[in-house]
Amino acid sequence: MNKVPEAIRKELAALAAKPESEIDFSDVPATTEQDWQGARRGQFYRPVKKQLTVRIDADVLEWLKSQGKGYQRRLNAILRSAMLDRKS
Repeated sequence: MNKVPEAIRKELAALAAKPESEIDFSDVPATTEQDWQGARRGQFYRPVKKQLTVRIDADVLEWLKSQGKGYQRRLNAILRSAMLDRKS
């Protein structure tokens, strides 16, 4: 279910297709190094999660769980890292 109205989606698509050289940034103030102190990349990024059933070797699952709380998050991080390594 997409909660973004169709008109807004069309406007965003048109902006995304526009080359940067055609975008007016004159009303955007310049930033300094100090403005970015303490900034963290991806802090609010939340990828869409899909629920699924997967079979994992018992020893692998035991190892993941032995690391403490959050074994599913760790499994996802391991898979994401492998995916990103493969892309580059």
